[in-house]
Amino acid sequence: MSAAALALSVLAALLAAGLAVALSHLARHWRRRHQRGLLTRWPVPRVQAYEIDRRFAVGPLGPTPDTEIAFLPSWRVPGAIGDFEAWVLCLLAREARLIFEFGTGSGRTSYLLARNAPEARVATLTIAAGTLLGGAPDDAPEALAAGAAESLGAFYYEGTEAAARIEQLIGDSMSFDETPFAGRCDLVFVDGGHARSHVENDTAKALRMVRPGGWVAWHDYRGPERAQGVFTVLNALARMDALRHVADTSLVVWQRPAEAGDG
Repeated sequence: MSAAALALSVLAALLAAGLAVALSHLARHWRRRHQRGLLTRWPVPRVQAYEIDRRFAVGPLGPTPDTEIAFLPSWRVPGAIGDFEAWVLCLLAREARLIFEFGTGSGRTSYLLARNAPEARVATLTIAAGTLLGGAPDDAPEALAAGAAESLGAFYYEGTEAAARIEQLIGDSMSFDETPFAGRCDLVFVDGGHARSHVENDTAKALRMVRPGGWVAWHDYRGPERAQGVFTVLNALARMDALRHVADTSLVVWQRPAEAGDG
């Protein structure tokens, strides 16, 4: 091979390598923007918390003192809701009488809900520690494993005054009978298994459990590459109902319409 041909061959190889690197960076950049909803909007519309309900009204400096909640920070808690998410959820719960939570995890959220809803009974469901979630054949294995990893068998609320109002249920939500709670819950928080079959199951049960005028909230609406089961199920539901994604959180909320004649 002549020197010129060799030089052209080397140049072509360098150009091909550079193009491959550039395309790889472009693909990563596209995925990141798509994941953040910057290229195409996520199907559940994103709104500010204060646009959802009057209790989230803010002043010039942000949330006003009357929205203060009893608070416990998230520190090395697997699957925990964030601090701003806790504020939103606890304000939704403040006047509740009956709250149901799919996915106890550490019990931190159960504790916060009970502390901030002093008249409420909180029922919360988790699988036994060390138990694997059942699911459908097409469920992501990592989603099933994550559910088991977050069931610790010990709970924040134990030994506190709030514990008397918290009912701990043990079992897989797939076989859970929601009939005793049907149409009675002021707030249902869906934060159990994130495999698609579990999100579909928990969502269907939550919608039957919430009372007219009550709220359903889902955690981990995080885009197409994280908690895919949550993202897929809520996107499908968004075509039928007025779901709203709370800005700066991974919470999606829905309020069941009040029945005719409700004040």
